[in-house]
Amino acid sequence: MLKILLAVPLAYLIGTIPCSVIVGRAFGADVTAQGSGNPGASNVMRVAGWKAGLLAMIGDTAKGTAPAAIGLVVEGRWAGFALGIAAVIGHVFPIVRRGGKGVATAGGMLFVLFPWIALAGITTWMLVAKGLRKASIASLFIVVAFPIVVGIIGAPWWETLAISALALVLISRHSSNIRRLIHREEVDLVAGSRSIGDAPAHHENHGHQEDKNQ
Repeated sequence: MLKILLAVPLAYLIGTIPCSVIVGRAFGADVTAQGSGNPGASNVMRVAGWKAGLLAMIGDTAKGTAPAAIGLVVEGRWAGFALGIAAVIGHVFPIVRRGGKGVATAGGMLFVLFPWIALAGITTWMLVAKGLRKASIASLFIVVAFPIVVGIIGAPWWETLAISALALVLISRHSSNIRRLIHREEVDLVAGSRSIGDAPAHHENHGHQEDKNQ
């Protein structure tokens, strides 16, 4: 148990790695100054294209997968939860920069702990995001649905409670998205950016017009 507790700060630091910022720069974009200004995979896709967005998504997901898997192997499910949640908190609340929304990192953690439910969630997210062109709607749907499904399948109470608490954190990170959805002002997943096959977009910063967007 002690070694897992000592590993929690390390998992948090792993969560703070700015994968989306790194990938964005590699593709010639500054995701903190373009699109929504949010350092997340969806904004990378918005300003740098789907290939960059996919790479950022893989990086953010891995930040949750690796700590959760190590905890699960070393000490069991409670440790997987502890290290996975620490990584998500690191992504959402880093010390020195703006944090992301946390959906991809949480998805990576949950893929380790609930692989089949997570796979269904990933598929659902892709279908909703593609159909409605709103990453925030897809993310909020999955965030709300996941603890409900976990409770239905009969997971231990503490697992359902932990996932529900994590879901509340992720929902709170989408408060600005929810406001824009209510006012029909939410931007499309690829709004203001290039589509597949187009050249990289170098457009004006909309960060002062809208809050961080998934």
